[in-house]
Amino acid sequence: MKELDFRDGGLLPLWEKVRSGVRLTFEEGLLLFETEDLIGLGKMANYVKRTRSGERVYFVVNRHINYTNLCVLSCGFCDFARKKGLPGAYELSTEEVLGLVEPGIREVHIVGGHHPDWPFERYVEMVKAVHQRFPHVQIKAFTAAEIDHISRRWKLPVEEILTRLKEAGLSSMPGGGAEVFSDRVRRLLFPGKAPAERWLHIHRLAHSLGIPSNATLLYGHIETYRERVQHLLMLRELQDETSGFLAFIPLAYQVGETKLVQRQASALEDLKTVAASRLLLDNFPHIKAYWVMVGEATASIALNFGADDMDGTIGQERIAHAAGAESPAGLARERIIRLIKDAGKVPVERDALYHVIRTYS
Repeated sequence: MKELDFRDGGLLPLWEKVRSGVRLTFEEGLLLFETEDLIGLGKMANYVKRTRSGERVYFVVNRHINYTNLCVLSCGFCDFARKKGLPGAYELSTEEVLGLVEPGIREVHIVGGHHPDWPFERYVEMVKAVHQRFPHVQIKAFTAAEIDHISRRWKLPVEEILTRLKEAGLSSMPGGGAEVFSDRVRRLLFPGKAPAERWLHIHRLAHSLGIPSNATLLYGHIETYRERVQHLLMLRELQDETSGFLAFIPLAYQVGETKLVQRQASALEDLKTVAASRLLLDNFPHIKAYWVMVGEATASIALNFGADDMDGTIGQERIAHAAGAESPAGLARERIIRLIKDAGKVPVERDALYHVIRTYS
């Protein structure tokens, strides 16, 4: 087995554990974030990625649909949400949602604000309408935070909500709304949003009902490295229990108008977070390089730092771009294939559940 050179000798014991398949601890996870040996860290993460996926990197032809920005919350990091009557507030009808599903799409990713008065039937109708008109399209919809809001607003059990959405055509759930599993950060930035235990409970229920999901971490604001590691290990623990997570997506905080920090996390911090996630989440099949938030160049480099998925072509995404994300609104299939090949990897087109559609050798 190939030996690696490290500038930080403290990574050597971790490398021994990684190549022996031994799980890293909390303190070792903290060392991954604190090390200045980015190249050594990346080599370890790339080793894990290659043992799992070889040189393959996945992507999906998809469309993000943000059905409304009306939201009862006022999260301290969000530039997307609006209150009723304010400039820029909007809500899409079911027909408008249908009009955004284009030919050739494999997956629709549907998320939005916590609407103050949409009845649950409105959400079921939206999923059912997309499924009936586009039966070949897989529907990934509604974060655990949205499900929690619906449950509390209409006094409905989460299991009933998920069951009815699955019957309507829901294929999987996105991983948004987790932010960072820290009571301290939650109190300061998003006190009205579902706490960690509730988010995890909803995903546990979804997995038990045969609804796979993704998971996320919002990083680069006021969270600490210790809080990042805690978040990742809580996800790892639930995955041990359910095996229901498909992929993990590190989400870089966009400074926008909220300005929790002076500048967005650097590309070095982005790569460190991707690599540490791959090494700590040893039971997650896939790690995404989310080009929408880190940019095309950094996402392409991240494919050699543990990531094996570029997400997708996206179409029109509103949430990150409302906060000033500088990435293009969407990437065509050919462009995303080129980004993957430029990283020396093999593009693999997939569907929402990671069934292979085509390999571009």
